Amino acid sequence: MIQPRAGVAFSLAAAGDLRNDHAARGRFSAELGIPTSWATVRQVHGSHVVEATGAGDLGEADAVFTLRPLLPVAVFTADCAGVVLGAHNGIGIAHAGWRGAVGEVVPTLRAAMMEAGVVPGWAAIGPFINSCCFEVGPEVAALFEDNLPTTSWGTVSVDLGRTLRGQLEGLETWQSGLCTYHDRSAFSHRRDASPARMATVAWLPA
Repeated sequence: MIQPRAGVAFSLAAAGDLRNDHAARGRFSAELGIPTSWATVRQVHGSHVVEATGAGDLGEADAVFTLRPLLPVAVFTADCAGVVLGAHNGIGIAHAGWRGAVGEVVPTLRAAMMEAGVVPGWAAIGPFINSCCFEVGPEVAALFEDNLPTTSWGTVSVDLGRTLRGQLEGLETWQSGLCTYHDRSAFSHRRDASPARMATVAWLPA
């Protein structure tokens, strides 16, 4: 588990598949001292944002925020990034891969939170596939014209973290250095087609 600050936790593979294994989710929640019922969304690589007023499945979306203390909100990843935005009176979370970055799911979440009276002051970006391992084809490269590093084997890549940090301008931003593809402590769909997912969980402390 990675905990960059209070109210934020990024699970790793050792915690199990927290999307589908509810016993594992219960153990993880107990370790954090948070409720075992989370507010979650059915991720579709889009930019729709929902507000959580209670736990459970909130439908199709890729970002969720809450103003309720001790209501965990969560997204699940295996190469995409989980991005948390926090303030004293609310917290939000987004599932952001390259499609989400292009679709600006993080700025959309930030705008929705501000409209609800929550002004994020900090952000945390969890583990994702880093540019060292994120080989992309020409159709994806064309969407990131000013952000095309190379992989460790010399092919065209995208630095997802750079794009996301740019969308978090003005916020105190922490970023995990873990690459899901080459670090075996993480699940990676691209590396081994794993159906398992890690969790990014955030909650507003009481």
